Amino acid sequence: MNKVLGAVIATALIVGPLSYEAASSKPADTYKQLDLYADVFEIVRNQYFKPVPDDKLVEASINGMVSSLDPHSSYMNAKDYADLSTQTKGEFGGLGLEVTQENGIVKVESPIDDTPAAKANIKSGDLITHIDGEPIVGIPLNDAVEKMRGAPGTPIKLTIRHNEKGDPFDVTLMREIIKVPSVKSRVEGDNVGYIRISSFSEQTQPGLDKAIDELKTQLGPKLSGYIIDLRNNPGGLLNSAISVSNTFLDTGEIVSTRGRNPDDVDHMDAKPGLDKAKGVPVVVLINGGTASAAEIVSGALQDHHRAIIMGTQSFGKGSVQTILPLKNEGGLRLTTAEYFTPSGRSIQAKGITPDIEVHQSKIEELEQGGRLHEADLKGALPNPTDPSSAAPAAPATPAPGPQAAKPDAKTPDAKTPDAATADAGAPKTPPVDYQLARAVDLLHGVAMFNSHAVN
Repeated sequence: MNKVLGAVIATALIVGPLSYEAASSKPADTYKQLDLYADVFEIVRNQYFKPVPDDKLVEASINGMVSSLDPHSSYMNAKDYADLSTQTKGEFGGLGLEVTQENGIVKVESPIDDTPAAKANIKSGDLITHIDGEPIVGIPLNDAVEKMRGAPGTPIKLTIRHNEKGDPFDVTLMREIIKVPSVKSRVEGDNVGYIRISSFSEQTQPGLDKAIDELKTQLGPKLSGYIIDLRNNPGGLLNSAISVSNTFLDTGEIVSTRGRNPDDVDHMDAKPGLDKAKGVPVVVLINGGTASAAEIVSGALQDHHRAIIMGTQSFGKGSVQTILPLKNEGGLRLTTAEYFTPSGRSIQAKGITPDIEVHQSKIEELEQGGRLHEADLKGALPNPTDPSSAAPAAPATPAPGPQAAKPDAKTPDAKTPDAATADAGAPKTPPVDYQLARAVDLLHGVAMFNSHAVN
C-alpha cells in the first residue's frame, strides 16, 4: 500500500496488496443493520420505476458509505483506479502534446521534447481537427484527449492545420510512453532559478534534480536563490513530497503521520547528503490551491527556517490517503492518517500561513473569488491540534477541492500533456505575476545584503 496526499482532485499511486485491520469490536446489531441494507436493496431493485443493474446499485452503495467518511475517501471502479495509477506514475501511452481548446477546436500549446509529437514537428498553435479521420471539432476536450491516448506502439492519424486559414494535412504518429513533466524551470531576473512543481508523482524528484543541475550550469556563481512555485499544486505522493523536502534539507524531521492507534506515529526525517541546494536562499510560492503534499514541503521548509514562504493561505488538507486495491480491479482511497509538520502543527482545515503575504492583482483575485479551502468541504475533518476549529457547514453543492485542476493563468507551465486544460479563451497576454515579481525582488535583496556583508 502506498500512502498518498492530495486534494480530492489529486492523484495517487496504486500498488501493493490489500489488507484489512481487524475491527476491535463488533456491535451486536451489525448484522441487523446489514439485513436492513439488504431489505432496502431488494425494495429498490424490485419497485423502482425502471430496472437498475445490480452492479450499479452496489457501486452507488459503496460510494455513499465511503464518501460519507470525509471529502477525500472514495471508491474507484476499475477505470478510475487505472486512471489514478497512470496519473501518479506520471506516464502513459500517448503523443506528448500539451493541449487546450479554443472555440471548440483542440489547440496545441506545445509538444514535449523527445516525444512523437515533437519528432513529427507539430508546433505550438497548431489546430487538430480530426483523429483517425473522425472530426473532433466541438467535442469535449477530455474526449479528444482520451482518443489521443492509447497503448504504446499503436498508430494514430491526426489532421492538423497550422492556423485557422491553413490547409489541413495528415500526420501519422506511433504512440509511446510519455513521461509527464511535473517540474519545469527557467531563469528569472538574470540570476534567480525559478522551479515550478505542478504535482508530486514518480517523475517529480528526477525532474527537480535535472532542473537544479541545469540552473547551476546556466547561472554558475551568479545564482542568488531558488523560487519553488507550488501554487495550485494539489499534492500527490507522500514519498515524493518527502524527497523534494530533502532536496533542500540535510537534517531534521520533514513530516510525521499519526494513524488510528495512539502509538501509530511515523516520523520521516531528512537523510544527510541529499541536499542539492547547498544552503542557497529559497522562496516558496503558495496560494489557496496549494494542497496536501505541497503543504508538507512548505511546512517543512518553513519550520526549519530553510525557506521564506510567500503568497496567500494554502488549502489546508492534512490527511493521508492509502489506496487499497479491490478484487474487482477497483480500489478504495481511504483516509488512514493525519500528518503534522516538524514543529508538531497540523494544517488540517487551516493551511500554511505565508511568512510574507502577497496577493495577486485585484483582477486575478476576482477571477479566483469563491475558491474553497479544506474547511469549506462537506464532512471536512477538524484540526486535531485545535479542536475548536471545527469545519463550518459547507454549501449545498461544494466544489470537490481546491481549484488546482485548473492551471493558474499566472503559471502557464502547469499544463498537463495530452490532457484537458481549463484556459480556453484565456487572454493572449497574461497579467503580471506580482507574487513571482516580489519573490525575485526578495532574492535580489538577499543577494545584495550577503554581498555587502562579505565585503
